Amino acid sequence: MKILVTGSSGHLGEALMRRLRDSNHETVGIDILPSAYTDAVGSIADRDFVRHCMRGVDAVLHAATLHKPHVATHARQDFIDTNISGTLNLLEEAVAAKAKSFIYTSTTSAFGDALTPPPGAPAAWITEDVVPIPKNIYGVTKVAAENLCQLFRRKFGLPCLVLRTSRFFPEADDNKEMRDRFVDANIKANEFLYRRVDVADIVDAHLLAIDKAPQLGFGRYIISATTPFARADLAELRNDASGVLHRLFPDYADEYARHGWHMFDSIDRVYVNELARRELGWEPRYDFAYVLDRLRANEDFRSPLAQAIGAKGYHEEVFEEGPFPVD
Repeated sequence: MKILVTGSSGHLGEALMRRLRDSNHETVGIDILPSAYTDAVGSIADRDFVRHCMRGVDAVLHAATLHKPHVATHARQDFIDTNISGTLNLLEEAVAAKAKSFIYTSTTSAFGDALTPPPGAPAAWITEDVVPIPKNIYGVTKVAAENLCQLFRRKFGLPCLVLRTSRFFPEADDNKEMRDRFVDANIKANEFLYRRVDVADIVDAHLLAIDKAPQLGFGRYIISATTPFARADLAELRNDASGVLHRLFPDYADEYARHGWHMFDSIDRVYVNELARRELGWEPRYDFAYVLDRLRANEDFRSPLAQAIGAKGYHEEVFEEGPFPVD
């Protein structure tokens, strides 16, 4: 099978290329930036470039995107050109090439304002049934690209699956208050409870999606670490997250204290990956229980793949106010 990976110089793109190069598949990595994992340098907004790279391709893993950290540094038109027009180019050329699977990497950020419940309400239980309310150009363009995928399944029969990934980048948190209150590893460990996923598990989901797409046709899936929480926990999570943790992981506080760590006071949403586990056969390995096991062993809780890739950053310049300016 010949697989095209877009965004191959990026964090997820490199992860996909690393795994695929260890397999029997022929791979083509494309990106606007050169890297050891990019075979062709160019923009997905360039139709001729996309057409050339799509020759003979059986499956597309479309991870290239402008991200949330680019909202304050790039024009809205840049998001339209890359995230919408670029996706359209890929979809049309995938149809022309008679590709059998098109996997689009989206984001849980697409849910936008639907993620934040009003004051006094329980934490939000986020499944694929929640209607997105995008709150910036990033979210708007990601939802639009998802809808293009659905359109191409309906009109042209192209099997398209959308994977809405939660946080997996290793860069520092964009919230200054969080950075001031918690060390970075503490933040990320806490997030595995409700809004983070390891890149190795994301790669697994993408590779499973290639095989499942012809059978499923179209679908949207939340790709996040399996939460230990249930709906019955939502009210308490909003008001006393540590109380829920004491019930579910009685020894977590001792291990956190040994590291000088703390649980968040409140958790406002929970991502639910049940549909992806059921329909894709996905079995994520990295969750909060795994994190605790690694902490007890004084080991890094990131997967070997995540450790090998490291941090890439989003911009060439350094910003005084944080890892990237927030709009």
